[in-house]
Amino acid sequence: MKEGFLVRFVFTVGLALILLVNLSAGAAEPVAQWTRFEYAFNSLETYDDPVRDVKVKVEFTSPSGKKRTMLAFWDGGRVWRVRFSPDEVGRWTCKTSCSDKHNKGLHNKTVSFECVKYKGNLPFFQHGELRLSKNRRYFEHADGVPFFWLADTVWCGPQLADFNDWKVFLKDRADKEFTAIQFVLTQWRTAETDADGNPAFTGKEKIAVIPKYFQRLDKYVDAINDSGMLAVPVLLWAIKGEINPGYSLPEDQKIILAEYQIARYGAHQVIWFLGGDGRFTGEKADEWKRIGRRVFHKDQHRLATMHPRGYSWIGKEFRNEPWFSFIGYQSGHGVGEKNLGWLTYGPPSTKWNNKPNLPVINIEPCYEAINSFSYKRAIPHHAVRCAAYWSLLITPTAGFTYGGHGVWGWHSKVEMPLNHTWVGLVSPWYVAKDLPGSYSMKYLHQFFASIDWWRLIPAPEILAEQPGKKEVASKFIAAAKSKEGDLAVIYLPEGGVVKIKTGTLNKGLSACWFHPRTGGYVDADKVKNSLQKFTAPDHNDWVLLLQKKK
Repeated sequence: MKEGFLVRFVFTVGLALILLVNLSAGAAEPVAQWTRFEYAFNSLETYDDPVRDVKVKVEFTSPSGKKRTMLAFWDGGRVWRVRFSPDEVGRWTCKTSCSDKHNKGLHNKTVSFECVKYKGNLPFFQHGELRLSKNRRYFEHADGVPFFWLADTVWCGPQLADFNDWKVFLKDRADKEFTAIQFVLTQWRTAETDADGNPAFTGKEKIAVIPKYFQRLDKYVDAINDSGMLAVPVLLWAIKGEINPGYSLPEDQKIILAEYQIARYGAHQVIWFLGGDGRFTGEKADEWKRIGRRVFHKDQHRLATMHPRGYSWIGKEFRNEPWFSFIGYQSGHGVGEKNLGWLTYGPPSTKWNNKPNLPVINIEPCYEAINSFSYKRAIPHHAVRCAAYWSLLITPTAGFTYGGHGVWGWHSKVEMPLNHTWVGLVSPWYVAKDLPGSYSMKYLHQFFASIDWWRLIPAPEILAEQPGKKEVASKFIAAAKSKEGDLAVIYLPEGGVVKIKTGTLNKGLSACWFHPRTGGYVDADKVKNSLQKFTAPDHNDWVLLLQKKK
């Protein structure tokens, strides 16, 4: 009897101690590595202006003792949440620090959780968050696996889509091997509210964040990562117009809005576009550099860049900013010779090698089926492929962004996009998702995934002749090769003949033609070690691949 009583007494005391620890430390459920830990703290006070009146910082301590500090965000009422992506397996602890130290619901609270190994098959949770490669030319996962950026442009998707439709679309893009989704996080000129009529914020000189808007948005951003793709949000769309926060808000309000969004979605697998489609040179560049320094810090572990307006290059202004991770440029929606010349002979092809090294990506090329600036008629999929392969080969290969008319604005019927009368009528998203160029992107990814694309650097010198002079840039032949000379890729926009100085490459290479419209291969002539002509199978666009025999 006494022994039984003693056992029950010890068990009861132990259980009470465990409950006491859990109540004081806030023990949480286990979280898989690289996924999202989330915890809610309940304020004991009600604030008139929660986003400004109080700041809640949360210091996370890893199993190895490393510390990272994140911001919690207000989620309506008296609720503050923190989200965090753990990068170490083992026991994590975190502790809050509130600017209102008298608020015991938010200040000096501790939580612990166990981070366990991820067991699924999604690449970001298998291989970890993104970083720059050692040579700073492309992206790689935390474990060193290269990441090929192949984004789709869905600016209004998370705001306007029905969630079931959103899941259908993301599955389609995952099946077509896209690896990223670009979208706008707040209201902007083509989506003035979300589908429920909510804006992300109200006001101008003193904004008020609307949690209801972001609460709806959460599952849409979750779904991008859960579909195996990178989320690429624009924080502050900046083209001229009062509806666009990056243009209309004062600098201090831009900081408040951007900081809130980063706190809310910084634990997702994301790369940030700080400003979207604005003028980011001169005095404007100075403002955006100040904003970037305020809202980004090293503990966030997320890369960031700017999304500039068309035909502008901001490498000089931002390249040395500590938060600026890669150069994104917009070759735009013109397909005239002058427009194509900017891409093939302009800053992307001439300034990519400026220091310090950074990846270079065309993040807004011509959209398929949109009206061209140049000719006021729909852009065909051939022009989209040209932009894609040129962009990937005139700079060190890192990635490319596609866009389709009807998808970027997320339309459910034939109509004219809001505030975009020049672009022409759109097809519904469920029709536009299957534009021919979207399949070309799948084949493009399959092609580059079959080779060591991260070793490619521009190599115009291997061409004996360039038929695509600046005045006829539509005929431009792009060429890239590995430093070692054992791999070369040449894109011919109109088939025909290409003359290559094969003597500048390794001996013993094999050659084949890749069909970018169907994903198939055709044998090419045997490679000789001299000046050599290769003739494409027809007058459509083709990719010539020279590589070490397998």
